[in-house]
Amino acid sequence: MKQLTLLSLLILTFSSVGNTQEKKIKDQKAIKDMCGCFQVTFNFAETFQYSKDSLYKPSETKTDTALEWAELVEDDENKISIQHVLQVGKPAKPHIVKHWRQDWIYENVDFYMYNGDSSWVFQNKQKDNVKGQWTQKVYQVDDSPRYEGSATWVHVDGKSFWESVTPAPLPRREYTKRSDYNITMRGNRHEITKDGWVHDQDNDKVLREVGRPDVVLAKEKGYNTYVRVDDSKCKAASDWWKKEHQKWALVRHKWDDVYIRNQNLTLEKKVDNKALYKYLFADDMTEETEINNVIESFVKK
Repeated sequence: MKQLTLLSLLILTFSSVGNTQEKKIKDQKAIKDMCGCFQVTFNFAETFQYSKDSLYKPSETKTDTALEWAELVEDDENKISIQHVLQVGKPAKPHIVKHWRQDWIYENVDFYMYNGDSSWVFQNKQKDNVKGQWTQKVYQVDDSPRYEGSATWVHVDGKSFWESVTPAPLPRREYTKRSDYNITMRGNRHEITKDGWVHDQDNDKVLREVGRPDVVLAKEKGYNTYVRVDDSKCKAASDWWKKEHQKWALVRHKWDDVYIRNQNLTLEKKVDNKALYKYLFADDMTEETEINNVIESFVKK
């Protein structure tokens, strides 16, 4: 009887391990399905306003389109990294812009949670709290931190999706125009579709002040569609990345050195009246020592 019980336990254990590995493979495929060339439509609209200010003005509805190349820059068992590169303007002579990056880390326990005013609070979670989950870490165009959230990929009824809620800085379309809130509480849903994928967002515009409860000023809907097109349409963006990838590997390496310090992080908004991305985007910014020094100059001690 004991032998049968032990055998049953072994069968259950191997079955569980097999199911976990099969699930993880599905997760990895879903993440990597976000790579390639896409025609992107960005849609944002403020939906509800809660401000008590009678002069409050909602943000304008924004719709924009672009081609976006999503390059697989790292593909390990527990980490997948995707760099996005925008291609805009006339097809014959497009303008290329290094865009956001997303890293996906399996059962990650170390987090930098945005807390307003260019500050991130370091948090370490218990392994049991992230079992089977993937953390999506999103970075700015200069590879500085933006936001991150952890959740489980779901594969059901022919759908594959992942969703989380996490604090984030104001989006680029807002931070030069709005000063009445300082946190975007982002409700992110990434869903893989037959034509590509969708980034579906339900966001809160939050005013956070020390010693006071958060105040939600408004809600915002974001619905960004990524429709897959032939890779040849993104050749200019792909070629640009082939030329630039070594430089940005140095940038990522330096930021990794910052992140592994595992402590609260606050960044300067400007150094010598110049934003970090303007330093790093300069064509002559290629040497590792210079890259390291300029990034470190933005890290508040």
